[in-house]
Amino acid sequence: MAARFKMSRKGVGQLLRSEMIRADMVRRAHEIEALAVTLSPVGRSGDPHPGQYKSSWGVTSTKRGGRRRDRATATVRNGAYYARWVEYGTERVPAHHIALRAATAGGG
Repeated sequence: MAARFKMSRKGVGQLLRSEMIRADMVRRAHEIEALAVTLSPVGRSGDPHPGQYKSSWGVTSTKRGGRRRDRATATVRNGAYYARWVEYGTERVPAHHIALRAATAGGG
């Protein structure tokens, strides 16, 4: 006889907010962070803050994330004030896409 399954919305919500899911999101985020640190550029000899971008990566997590605040999430971000310019580039500096490349390669 085939097994039967009846979905419970409340149960799915509890699963999405569970410590098990949050821990897996954090594990994946740390993998992405490690790859982002590896890919991060370090300034040249005249740079006033060499290595600051590379050392500014971090991971945060919550059980109430997502658009509806109904699931566990983990976020990888760079706290350097110029991180957006490194990621997306400027008219003089080409984009490095560190976060994009790290998330694409390390998200599995």
